[in-house]
Amino acid sequence: MGSSDLSMILPRVLIVSRRTVRKNKFVDFVGEYHLDLIVSYGAVPVIVPRVTGVHMLLESFEPIHGVLLCEGEDIDPSLYDAELSGFAPEELEEIRALHASDTAIDKEKDTIELRLAKLCLERNIPYLGICRGSQVLNVACGGTLYQDIEKEISKNCSLGQRVVHMNYENYDGHRHLVKVVEGTPLHQWFRDSLEGNKMEIMVNSYHHQGVKKLAQRFVPMAFASDGLIEGFYDPDAYNPQEGKFIMGLQFHPERMRNQDSDNFDYPGCKSAYQEFVKAVIAYEKKLSCSASIPKSVKLDQEIEKKRKVIVRSFSIARNMYSSGGGKVSGQESELQVGAEFLEVSWKFISNYNNSILMQLDNCCKMKAVKTFGASRF
Repeated sequence: MGSSDLSMILPRVLIVSRRTVRKNKFVDFVGEYHLDLIVSYGAVPVIVPRVTGVHMLLESFEPIHGVLLCEGEDIDPSLYDAELSGFAPEELEEIRALHASDTAIDKEKDTIELRLAKLCLERNIPYLGICRGSQVLNVACGGTLYQDIEKEISKNCSLGQRVVHMNYENYDGHRHLVKVVEGTPLHQWFRDSLEGNKMEIMVNSYHHQGVKKLAQRFVPMAFASDGLIEGFYDPDAYNPQEGKFIMGLQFHPERMRNQDSDNFDYPGCKSAYQEFVKAVIAYEKKLSCSASIPKSVKLDQEIEKKRKVIVRSFSIARNMYSSGGGKVSGQESELQVGAEFLEVSWKFISNYNNSILMQLDNCCKMKAVKTFGASRF
C-alpha cells in the first residue's frame, strides 16, 4: 500500500493554527511536537488556518474524527467574564505589558475554536485541549478563567504556596510541582513515576491565565500548590477504546522533552497523545460503521418485503388456478402486485429482445456492406 493510499484511511485530527508576524507578514503555525505525536500514533493532522471567515466553513473539513486545540492568545474575557475581574485600568496595562504576546486577543481564533469545541461536545468527537485549548474547553461548557494568576491568586497565597506559572528567562526548562488526583487518567499515565504516596510530578508552564470556575461536567486531575487546576476531564466521556475522550491539560506534556531527543521527563508524557489518538481511531471506526450498516440493512429489508409480497401474489394465483380458476374472496388486490410485476417483466424482456434483434440486424447489414459494397444498400 502506497503512502497516498494510507492517507486516505487514517483518521483526521483538526488543529487550529496560531497567527504571528514574520518579516512584516502574517504567518500561521502549529507546534511541531503536536504534529509529530499525532502522526506517530496513527492519525493525520489537518491544520485549520486562522483565516477570517473560516469559522463559517468548518463543515468543509469533514469528516472530523478528533480535535486538538493548543497554544494561543488569551480568550476574549467578554466570552466568560464581562466585568474583567474588577481590574483597574493601570493593572490591565501592567498585565498587557508583561504578557504582550498573549494579551493581544484574537477574536477570529476564539470563534473558530469555540465552535469546534462545541461541535465535539455535541457529537462526542474526541477532544484534547492543551494550555489555551483546555481554557477554550472550559469556557465552551460555561466555566470561567482567571485573567491573571499572579494578581488574582498569588497575592492571596502564602510564600510557600506561590507558583511561578510563566518564566520568560527559562521558558522551556521551567518546571513546577503539581499534585495528581488519584483514580484519574493522569494518575494512570504517570503511575510508575509517582514516588511513594506523594502523587506529585513536575510540569512545565507557559501561561498567565487558568481555570477559575471549572464547568460542572468536568473533574480535576491535578492541582498546582496555589490551588490552580492543571488538568481536568469528563469521566462520562472518557473511554479511549470506545472513541470517548474529552480532556484539558494546562501544562504541555509534548514539550517536557529533552532537546534533540525522543526522551521525555516522564514516560507518561506521551500517554495523553497516545490515548487521544486511540480514541480518535475508535471514533473513526464507529463513525464508519454507523454510516454504512443502517443503510444496507434498510435496503435489504425493503427488498425482502417486496419479494414476499410478490411471492404471495403468485401463490394466490396458483391456488386459484389449481382450484379451477375461481376467485379467492378478499385477495383480488394482492393479485394486482403479481400482475404488475409480470407486466413490467414482460416489457423488460420485450425491450431486451427488440434490442438484441436490432443489434443482429445492424451486424448483418454491416457484414453485407463489407461483402457487397455500400451501393447495394
